[in-house]
This record gives sequence, C-alpha cells and structure tokens, in this order.
Amino acid sequence: MFPDRVLSGMRPTGKLHLGHYHGVLKNWVKLQSEYECLFMAADWHALTTSYDDVSIIEKSVWDMVIDWIAAGVDPSQATIFIQSRVPEHAELHLLLSMVTPLSWLERVPTYKDQIDKMSHKDLGTYGFLGYPLLQAADILLYRGNLVPVGEDQVPHVEITREIARRFNHVFGKETGFAEKAEAAIKKIGGKKGRLYEELRTRYQQDGDVEALESARALLAEAQNISHGDRERLFGYLEGGGKMILPESQPLLTTASKMPGLDGNKMSKSYGNTISLREDADSVAKKVKQMPTDPARVRRTDPGDPDKCPVWQLHQVYSNDTTRAWVIEGCRSAGIGCIQCKQPVIDGILAEQAPMFERAQPYLEDPTLVKKIVADGCERARELARETMRDVRESMGLAYG
Repeated sequence: MFPDRVLSGMRPTGKLHLGHYHGVLKNWVKLQSEYECLFMAADWHALTTSYDDVSIIEKSVWDMVIDWIAAGVDPSQATIFIQSRVPEHAELHLLLSMVTPLSWLERVPTYKDQIDKMSHKDLGTYGFLGYPLLQAADILLYRGNLVPVGEDQVPHVEITREIARRFNHVFGKETGFAEKAEAAIKKIGGKKGRLYEELRTRYQQDGDVEALESARALLAEAQNISHGDRERLFGYLEGGGKMILPESQPLLTTASKMPGLDGNKMSKSYGNTISLREDADSVAKKVKQMPTDPARVRRTDPGDPDKCPVWQLHQVYSNDTTRAWVIEGCRSAGIGCIQCKQPVIDGILAEQAPMFERAQPYLEDPTLVKKIVADGCERARELARETMRDVRESMGLAYG
C-alpha cells in the first residue's frame, strides 16, 4: 500500500481571483495540514488550449505561486513545483499512452463539452485529446491516491483509476510472481510470515475484510523487506499481481459559491472577477459599480435582495446581523445601494489584507519564491524517479 498523498494543480493562465481562493486554495490550506501534499503549476496543461499564445505562461507561473503562498499555502508543509521541470511527467504520459484505449479519452465528458465551448480554437490535437492522460500521469507519477476535485471532475479521477488498473493488470504479472511473493513472505520472519499467510487465506477463501486490513497493517509495519517485495505482497494478498500504480480516489470538495460581480459564477471568461491581490481602490470601484435590483430606480424605491447580485456577496462576506440589516433596509428602502455595498467592500478588503502581507516578501525579493519552487521541483523529482524506476522495470525498460 502507498501512503496517503494528495496531488493537485492549476494552469497558469493569468491572475488568480477570489473564485480560485474560495473554490480551491482554501481547501489546499486545509489539506496541507492533514496529508502529504504536492501542488503543481501545470504549465504543460496550459499549452493544451493556449498553445497559440504562450506569452502569458511564464509570468503567470510566478504570479500564481505567490498567490498560493498569499492564500496560505505553506512551502514548509506542502511541495510546490512546476510540471515541466519534472520531465518524468512526459515519460509516464508516453508510457501510459501505450496501454490506454483511444475510446477512453474520447468518452471523457469534458472533452466534447470543451470543444463546443471553445469552438473558436482549433482543438483537434492529440495534446487536447490526451489532456486526461497527462492528468493521470501527473497523479500516478507521485502515486497520489487522493485527488481533491469537484463533482464535475470526478470522471478525470475515474479514468486515472482505470488506467492504473489496466497498467497493473498488464505489467504487474511479472515472471515468477508467485515464487517471488513466497520468497518475500520468508523475509518477513517466521511468525509474521505465518500470520500473513493465515490472513491471506481467510480473506481469499472467506472474504474476511478484517483479515485483509490486518494483513495490510502487518505489511505496512514490516521493516525488513524492500519496497518491491512489499508491493508484491500487497498484490499477492488480494489475488492479483504487483501493484505498481495506485488506484486514486476523489476527495470531493464543496462547489465554490463565490459569485462574480454580475451575479454569475466568478470567472475570467465572464469578466466579473476581483483578483486575489487587487488594489483597494479598484475593489471599491468594482463593487460600487455592481448592478442591483432593477426595481430600485430611485433611492426611495423598495427592493428585493434575492434579485440583487450584491446580496450574493453578502452571503459570503457578511454576518447574520449585517444580512438582517440588508434585508430590512433594502425592502423598506431604508438604506441605499451604496450603503448596502460598503460591508461587502469591507469584507473583501479584510480577507485580502493577510494575503498582501504574506505576498510582500516575495514581491520584494523574487529569488525567495524561485528557491521555494527549485526545492519543490527537487523533492518532486525524487518521488517521480522512485515511481519511474518501478514503471520501467515492470515494462522491461530497466537496463541496469
């Protein structure tokens, strides 16, 4: 069994906004204290749809990483790295492509959906079709068994799991597998070896799930066997072959409820965003220019908060007392729209204040963030090399 490990990433396509914070980054900050986490600047993924204009990618990478740190991602707790600086991503992507049926990629729901939405672009490329396979390689390269996603992205985790299962089925049945597994049992030690065999028999003959879990725990604690032998015994325990790549599971995250300035979901494509580190005057100006309930033509006209985009932001930034004040004041025309907007402005600026503070050292000295990324890339490559050693060996590509 592999240790719990989280892999997640973002494409560097421009400034991050508050939708990114509420939809992804707050969850990353929570996860980094619960699991081993790797957070990736997915610059190769940016090329799948923006290959015709790469001018924004490099600058966006550094701005994005600073935004991550500003949002609370801690380099001392999580590994931050750039996808293209770990070439093993490309190698595993290539090797997985040898066993992944074309039909699996064509049936991913987001494939046709994105082609329809981005009809103005030529997406008839393998890079775009193979996007889910590169994503699978990203996850499997670090044996990331936990992937934080929203419900709409679950199919990407499912295809990753299917690819890992197929890879293990094709390449996990090494020559002499049973004999090597039996030899590995002897290395555990007489007493523990006999217990393993007893638990394995109980699970395979009687379906005893408790026996399976006990055997897994026994293997996890075994000190005198190699990584390869350990994985053979996990596979032998369940009646399969050597587990080379884990079957990842989705860590479902709550869908972001961060509304944009027009009431729709906050998105760069809608032009309704507030950047993570936007100037206070700009924030105030944008909020003050937000549309309100069309029924409030004059200051004395009563309104309905449910028909006003500003009310959606009160749901995010205001407390119960303020929201009650808004409901009463709007419906009675006791407050004007500018008055109504001020608590939202205050809430956004209060949320952004610690972000500016965390970002400042890296803005003053960009070498600090480059060192963080360099260290993260080195750590990521260590894990990647470990995985690729086993992958190459299983595919007959280890030449000593």
